[in-house]
Amino acid sequence: MLDKNIISKLSRIRRESEERTVSRRAAKIGKKYLNLSTTPITIEALAILPEAVAKEAGIVVIEKKANRIAVAAIDPKNAKTEKVIRDLENNYGVTVFVVSESSLKYALDYYKFAEKQTEDITGEISAKKKEIKEEDLLTLDGIKKFLDKEELSGSKANEILEIIFKGALANRASDIHFEPTGKEAKLRLRIDGLLHDVYTFELKFYSFIVSRIKLLSGLKLNVSNEPQDGRFTISFTQKDVEVRVAVAPAQFGEVIVMRLLDPDAINLDLKQLGLREDDLEIIEKELKRPNGLILNTGPTGSGKTTTLYAFLQHKKTPEIKIITIEDPIEYRISGIEQTQVDEESGYDFASGLKSLMRQDPDIILVGEIRDKETAEIGIQAALTGHLVFSTVHANSASGAVPRLLDLNVKPVSIGPALNLIIGQRLVRRLCANCRIPKTATNDLEDKVNNFLRKLPGRVNKDDYKEIKLFEAKGCPACNGTGFKGRIAIYELLKTAPEMEDLIIKQTGETAIYRFAVGNGMTTMQQDGILKVISGITTFNEVENVTGPIEWEE
Repeated sequence: MLDKNIISKLSRIRRESEERTVSRRAAKIGKKYLNLSTTPITIEALAILPEAVAKEAGIVVIEKKANRIAVAAIDPKNAKTEKVIRDLENNYGVTVFVVSESSLKYALDYYKFAEKQTEDITGEISAKKKEIKEEDLLTLDGIKKFLDKEELSGSKANEILEIIFKGALANRASDIHFEPTGKEAKLRLRIDGLLHDVYTFELKFYSFIVSRIKLLSGLKLNVSNEPQDGRFTISFTQKDVEVRVAVAPAQFGEVIVMRLLDPDAINLDLKQLGLREDDLEIIEKELKRPNGLILNTGPTGSGKTTTLYAFLQHKKTPEIKIITIEDPIEYRISGIEQTQVDEESGYDFASGLKSLMRQDPDIILVGEIRDKETAEIGIQAALTGHLVFSTVHANSASGAVPRLLDLNVKPVSIGPALNLIIGQRLVRRLCANCRIPKTATNDLEDKVNNFLRKLPGRVNKDDYKEIKLFEAKGCPACNGTGFKGRIAIYELLKTAPEMEDLIIKQTGETAIYRFAVGNGMTTMQQDGILKVISGITTFNEVENVTGPIEWEE
């Protein structure tokens, strides 16, 4: 009996010989040759031709771009094949490739992924079919119990994903992670910034999950050795949720991260952002200005998009034209024109912003200032009658100006354009269902009272006369973490003529910070401490995002 390795080698030799023969035949008839086992095949293209027709005529559609398609055929001169090609040419520009019988068989196997329902290839999944009570999925343990009841087979992949999506939304997850290990694949959810293990699948079933997600996202099923990005929509009864998908190769298979873009997350008015009354008053005043630049700073995941979208919602009226340029568009807002960066076609932030200026906008949102050209166009827009919102990579509000100077923006332009710089971070809220009251020590009371005395005059000290401290406990409602939801802590740096002088002198971050504090800015850490003594969060949470608390003597 032949060894398996020998059989495999003989099979490979036969296949290579077959491919060489077909390559020569393609050259003789003046057609291009293709080996489909090494060529991406898209399901959207495959579905153009019914499987029965493809098998009978020996031809498949392997790629579609705009109104052009690529087809692969065993014999383009065959009468049945020629007829199919002529029919396709009525609707598309057609490029024909010659392939071997083995290649065609390989491609035909992909029809098992192209299910008959049209919705399966439109980039939308319905989460309305399976009867699942939301209260059954309100905890991670509830999701696990539900999945334990399900049959983990390829035909059930859609239903399993429906449970996962509903459970993720019920638990306010921002991301869904699938991570294959040696023998299984983990399902993890990111909730309030932290990842939680939820379930493990056998790798055999996980392969069905990967294929299903790729189908929904319009990704190539037969490409597993390079990263792919896509998106699709989950259709719930009350709303549609956009899902941004990133698939990447890893040691034990493909890892998948899905960002859930829940529209409810951005339906916040200014008062729901977590701003103190004095900070809210500043924001409302700055948003009334007809022109100028408002910058938001903070790391990825610090809530900048939510804050800026709340500004857009606040300003949105039929009389005002608002246009955005984003990378990518995360949430759709009705009544606002939103455009997306497309680097491949040369539409970046700078060129896009130039184009937007010709659309007669009143308010412009630029997703991020990354380079000198974008910064200068944005500043020019702010100086010529437009209100501009944007973000810049900096660790604090006082670090935004040095960042613009690092991009070689003219110092004389920055000061007159800037209205306000916002720095922000997110901290977890204590679970109102299980938090435990905590008595402040005499030493802590003295520190807090001294802290309150030194705060800017605009902060209403009477709101903090009673120190309300709580600590996390953990209960089923918060999945045992003691926290549920997040809230932003802010610092608002208002510009002034003195600050313009500092900018012209190209002063560093430390000097701008001193000016800001001297001019009445409440820092992010100070805002965090105020939220701690109001019973909203904990000192540990504030220190995790702002560093150790340094109480002034």
